[in-house]
Amino acid sequence: MTEQEAPENLSYDTFAASVQRSLALEEDIQKNPRRHRVLTGDRPTGDLHIGHLFGSLLNRVRLAKLGVDSFIVIADYQVLTDRDVFDQIAECTVNLAIDYIASGLDPDSGNVFIFPHSAVPELNQLLLPFLNLVSLAELERNPTVKEEIEAAKTARMNAGMFTYPVHQAADILFCKSTAIPVGKDQLPHIELTRTIARRFNTRYAPNNPVFPEPQGLLSNAPTILGLDGGKKMSKSRNNSIPLKATEDETAKIIKTATTDSERLITYEPQRRPQVANLLDLASFTSGATPEKIAETIGNGGSGKLKEYLTEHLNAFLRPLRAKRADLEKDLPYVRKSLDKGIEKARAVGEQTLKEVREAMNMYR
Repeated sequence: MTEQEAPENLSYDTFAASVQRSLALEEDIQKNPRRHRVLTGDRPTGDLHIGHLFGSLLNRVRLAKLGVDSFIVIADYQVLTDRDVFDQIAECTVNLAIDYIASGLDPDSGNVFIFPHSAVPELNQLLLPFLNLVSLAELERNPTVKEEIEAAKTARMNAGMFTYPVHQAADILFCKSTAIPVGKDQLPHIELTRTIARRFNTRYAPNNPVFPEPQGLLSNAPTILGLDGGKKMSKSRNNSIPLKATEDETAKIIKTATTDSERLITYEPQRRPQVANLLDLASFTSGATPEKIAETIGNGGSGKLKEYLTEHLNAFLRPLRAKRADLEKDLPYVRKSLDKGIEKARAVGEQTLKEVREAMNMYR
């Protein structure tokens, strides 16, 4: 489809508008959780860390406990766009499921469905019709794709990477998700997904729309910096604390965290981002405000701050780690949970695909 043929051109919305939609969505979720459906997930590229936990996992748990149907996709196909790690994908998928369940996503709750992307062929069949609803120019302009290509550090971009936003739209729309927990950097994907849904409905189902237009549910958690004091926490940058790390390993990692030379501990995110980052983490785990923690530590310096964070982070993670250890000893349960998620996702995907084929006037 050329941009001239499209029902309307894709425009990436202002952040202020996205914030307002997110606030209204959160309000409605609180009032009517059963009316909503969440789709979220991660690529199985390694162990999850505390940045994932405080940045997204705990929010997913919160939504599930409110009663929102939560589809958690393990995006194994998407790993292949920029990594040659196919020999590790199955193991990483199981480990990711362990992290999810240990964090509080309960596959026995009746509204949490964890599944690997590749096991739901009905989902992937949406990719072809969706690709016909966007132009090459629109994909080229997607800012998130540009960033991911730069991060991959490769001169050769495969088609999977280029069409990644459309595949993500299929992830979101196959289960007719209404709410997508995201950070600011992922909003362009949501806008493209909304546009695809709108274009499909306008072209093929104007009188009986198939897809809702999902909205981004922005997290109010701050960006968690890596312990090297640089960019955000990331397993690829080796600046994180894995959820499965032991208490001793956690203490050792925190000791290496970058701070600054000032002895008096103050909470000043703009002027002292590394110190503020440790105070934020301490606040998440202790319940005290960052300002109060800074006041308590005072002239104790970064050493005292790191001791405080170590104590409270280990205490906070202790139940999660105990649950994780139990799950590692009960892999049949983990695999059964994945199988249940696959069964549900396939049933939902089959119904959506049936509606799509009927709307497009496909044979049978």
